[in-house]
This record gives sequence, C-alpha cells and structure tokens, in this order.
Amino acid sequence: MAEQNMEMLDHLSELRKRIIIVLGSFILFFIVSFIFVRDIYEWLIKDLDMQLTILGPMDIIWIFFSIAGLIAFAATIPILLFQIWLFVKPALTVKETRVTLMYIPASVILFLAGLSFGYFVVLPLVLNFLLTLGDGMFQTMFTPDRYFQFVLRMTVPFSILFELPLVVMFLTSLGLITPYGLRKNRKYAFFAIVVISVLISPPDFISDILVIIPLVILYEVSITLSSIIYKRKIAGQNSEQL
Repeated sequence: MAEQNMEMLDHLSELRKRIIIVLGSFILFFIVSFIFVRDIYEWLIKDLDMQLTILGPMDIIWIFFSIAGLIAFAATIPILLFQIWLFVKPALTVKETRVTLMYIPASVILFLAGLSFGYFVVLPLVLNFLLTLGDGMFQTMFTPDRYFQFVLRMTVPFSILFELPLVVMFLTSLGLITPYGLRKNRKYAFFAIVVISVLISPPDFISDILVIIPLVILYEVSITLSSIIYKRKIAGQNSEQL
C-alpha cells in the first residue's frame, strides 16, 4: 500500500513538473509576443485595404492580449505534445517510444501546413470574393474581433484537416480502419471533400479546385500511409505467431 502511495505521488509530481513547464513556456511566449504585438498586428492586416475600426479604448488592449495569447498558444503546442510524450514514455515499449516520438514533429508540421494553406490560399480567395460581392453597395468597415474571428474560421479548420494522415495512421495501428476500407469508400470521401470545399470556398471553379486538390492529395497520402502501417502490423503479428 505504501509503495502504491509513493508511486502515485511520483506520478503527481511528474505531472506537476510537466504542467509547470507548459505554463512557463506559454507565459514566456506570451511576453515575447506582446513585445512584438504591433508588428504581428501589422503583418496580419497587411493585405487589407482599410484600417480596422475599434468601438472603445479598451478594445485596443483586448486586441493586443488576444493576438499575443493566440501566438503563445500556437507556439506552446509542440512543447505541450512533447511534455505529454515524456509523461507517458515510461509506460511505453522501446518500439512505441520511437513511433510516438515521430508523431510529434509530423503533427506540428501538418498543423502549420494547414494553417498556412488556410491563411495564404483560402483566406484571400474568400475575403476578396465577399468584398467584391458587396462592392458599391455597402461601406465596408471591420472591427478587429469580427475580422480575426473570420481569419480563425478560414484557417483553423484546415490545420485540423491536415492532421488526417496522422489520424489515419493511428487508427490503422489500432485496427479500427484498414487501407482496403479507405480505398473502397474513396468515392464517398471524395464526395464529402467536394461538398466541404464548395461550402467553404467562393462559388467559382478555380477557387473550388484550389481547395479540393490539396484535400484529395491528403486523402491519397493517408491511404498510402495506412497501407504501410497495416503491412507492418500484419508482419509483426505473423512473426509473433512463429
């Protein structure tokens, strides 16, 4: 009983250590982001042909804190994932440790790729279309909260969608899906991709294609990766039986 209590205290101490590192990293990134928040703000609105409108003096500090907080949160994600891995590492085998460690940088890279795709490709297309749609009819005036909410809606979903290959690899390793099932349901997946792309992009052929193609490529890459994981899993099971 005493050994179990000591083991529980060790786990709690280790968890506390990981949480402190993550919170400390977030605070550090927040401070750095806040120091350069004006430059970050100017970069975020550089493609706008207008200045954002605030409705009160407190909006300024709210904008600065929000931007610094979002940048700090994004920068802390890799550290959070690494600390989670360090916490669960003692319970993993050598093979599981090596495999899960590879997921962390891959997850961060795909997250940033999706974020970049949403910001540099989808956001300008949708924003220009919406502004053109109301050209000459309205006096366009954006508040920072409405504009940055729009930016998040156009970027964050793609950062999540770009994690599809890793999710497929993980589900394949658990035996929940197979590459054969992914190939069999390819037409339904493509239909869903087309529907999603049409809904989130402007109603013109070029914009739809620019969104559809990367998502289709991601699905095909997911099938390939699923095949690799599935073959390795079957080979491992056969070797264990021998």
